[in-house]
Amino acid sequence: MQNDKSRIEGEGSYSGTKDYSDRTAGFIKKGKVDKAAKDAVHSLDSPEAAELKQAEEKGKKGDPRGMDKK
Repeated sequence: MQNDKSRIEGEGSYSGTKDYSDRTAGFIKKGKVDKAAKDAVHSLDSPEAAELKQAEEKGKKGDPRGMDKK
């Protein structure tokens, strides 16, 4: 039986990286990239465009979830 310390992955998460890579590969294999790109372009011309731009600017500031406790 493994103890809790054996599940600690340190600064990088190997299991998280593998999960992301697997899901991304699946998304690509299913041919969903072109549709997602077209949907994104259409979103920029929609009523939600201002909200998307605001979210983009917030993300560019480096702490989009407000987790930086300076």
